[in-house]
Amino acid sequence: MAKGIYVSATTPGSGKSLVALGLADTLHRHADRIGFFKPVVQGPNAADDPMVALMKSRFALDDERCRGGLTFDEVRALLAAGKRADIDARCVEIFAEISRHCDVVIVEGTDLTGHDAAVEFDLNARLANNLAAPVVAVVGAKGRTVSEAAAAVEVARKELVAEKCSLLAIMVNRADPEDVEAIAAAVKPGASGRPVYVFPELDEIARPTTGEVAAALSVRQIAGRADMERDVRDIKVAAMNVGNFLNVLDEGALVIVPGDRADVMVACLASSFSPEFPVPSGLILTGGLAPDANIYPLLAQAPFPVFATDDDTYTTARRVAEVRSEIWSGHRRKVASALGLWSRRVDEAELVERLHLPRAERMTPLRFLHDLIERARSQRRHVVLPEGTDVRVLRAAEILHRRDVCDLTLLGPETAVRELAASSGIDLTGINVVDPATSELRQQFAEKYAELRAHKGVDLAKALETMQDVSYFGTMMVQLGVVNGMVSGAAHTTAHTIRPALEFVKTREGVKIVSSVFLMLMADRVLVYGDCAVNPDPNVEQLADIAVASAETAVQFGVEPRVAMLSYSTGGSGSGEAVDEVRQATELVRQRRPDLAVEGPIQYDAAVDASIAASKMPGSTVAGQATVFIFPDLNTGNNTYKAVQQSSGAVAVGPVLQGLRKPVNDLSRGCTVEDIVNTVAITAIQAQG
Repeated sequence: MAKGIYVSATTPGSGKSLVALGLADTLHRHADRIGFFKPVVQGPNAADDPMVALMKSRFALDDERCRGGLTFDEVRALLAAGKRADIDARCVEIFAEISRHCDVVIVEGTDLTGHDAAVEFDLNARLANNLAAPVVAVVGAKGRTVSEAAAAVEVARKELVAEKCSLLAIMVNRADPEDVEAIAAAVKPGASGRPVYVFPELDEIARPTTGEVAAALSVRQIAGRADMERDVRDIKVAAMNVGNFLNVLDEGALVIVPGDRADVMVACLASSFSPEFPVPSGLILTGGLAPDANIYPLLAQAPFPVFATDDDTYTTARRVAEVRSEIWSGHRRKVASALGLWSRRVDEAELVERLHLPRAERMTPLRFLHDLIERARSQRRHVVLPEGTDVRVLRAAEILHRRDVCDLTLLGPETAVRELAASSGIDLTGINVVDPATSELRQQFAEKYAELRAHKGVDLAKALETMQDVSYFGTMMVQLGVVNGMVSGAAHTTAHTIRPALEFVKTREGVKIVSSVFLMLMADRVLVYGDCAVNPDPNVEQLADIAVASAETAVQFGVEPRVAMLSYSTGGSGSGEAVDEVRQATELVRQRRPDLAVEGPIQYDAAVDASIAASKMPGSTVAGQATVFIFPDLNTGNNTYKAVQQSSGAVAVGPVLQGLRKPVNDLSRGCTVEDIVNTVAITAIQAQG
């Protein structure tokens, strides 16, 4: 049976879902197969529990590995009938079914929000013991002083020991940010001497979103942008004239107003379109009053959602104030904030050491992408994103900042960037915004550019003009060490992105060309394909360059390089100019890197299939087990990576540029927010050297 870890609240409102999510993120990178089980769910249907849904989507878990158990109503009925053993038996049965498909299962207990918290505590303790699962106890510190939080830890420890539970760890959550270190110092060490981790209350998690408010109140959207991830930072009831109301309107406030107050609606719209005024997170029109027909076309243009309800203004305001934010709502910004907080507060190596997990053997796509984030975070670097007026870039920047991956600078007119962020409900707090046209760095950058390009006739006036271009300005930031890397291309061509780097960043010593690889995330391993994006028809020396650079990139991302120099012929069986070029390039690689396992020319099937390799190239250390594939030209490489991607379901990450002295990476203009996040993480890792 798989190892179980039982996450149990010891106080109401502890926020244990953050701990369950953080544990899952950690364990996913240290075990081949994780599972999630919630023995008791709040809703009417165990299969529809939102935390179960979040875990399924976040960690690509199927129904066999991620399930709910009984509903609260079912549990109450069994308890009332004196059938507690039936609860235990059913939960053990489901846990055993999940265990057959997992190495470790995270079990999330109840919230202690029922009528009898003592009964729920006892239920969690019994289940943990029956599942033979050590307990991660979560103590809520919200509203508690330092001494009260420390005492709550001691009480939880004694009660769990009294229940004969195996205590794996205690974590204190939702502490006042100013008290976090004091609580950590005040908590007494347990018998194991292991640390008690303390998490502060985080506004980004605690604030409800427009979607959570809409769901809780069952309000209907009648206009505006369908943005359900906007943070509700405040609640404003519009009960005064427009002039006074605008004086008290705050950024991100949810405005509650009777449906016949056209003046307030128009004022909120006007405020959202002016850079000097705050942008509300949404509007709720109350009283079942329909706005004037002439107002609807204006409301349709709102950058925030507009809802309507039949309740009166007072009732609506009271109900909004009662809405609790939950991580399991699935909003990626909340999840990013939670995982960023987890990474800052938990010593992952120490925690994993307690668990004694089986060694992970498979590298799944999801694990690789999660590892990227952790590796980027391990040695903090600074990345510039020149396309600050692209909303995808802004959303990615916010997620990267919330996950605490790296430092970021956005380029673009500051007013335009911040206005776009505000109208899109994006929080750029903690992210630097620089306008190349007005930056004090522009003069310095222009002087350096004129010096570097003087042989091309570039004078200072021309250089000053060039440094207004975000790609040139961002690349010069990398060149002069203001930042460590650059990611661009969401709104610019590949040529526009890498031309500045080719002009003055230049290639590394011993490398003659810039090339690229795609990291191909297969079901159980990572392969490296090069070059599929930059060089149309590389010659012999360039092919060797690409092979060496690709092998170095493989090492950088944890792939042991075994290089296959691909051709339509294997070994000495074929001839022709194309085969001879690959054969010569292979010899050059061996001369330059005698330590590198390389084979060529070799066909793709012989490179990946051990049985074919045994007949075509017996005794080779590469054939049948290649990890780095060097294609003879761009036509072959580009088509192959896309064919593999589409036919096998592999995830293609890239292109990752290589060969430059400092990291600059290109995005596809069709990239998603997730693509940008991954590419920034890759760039930060490259900048670590």
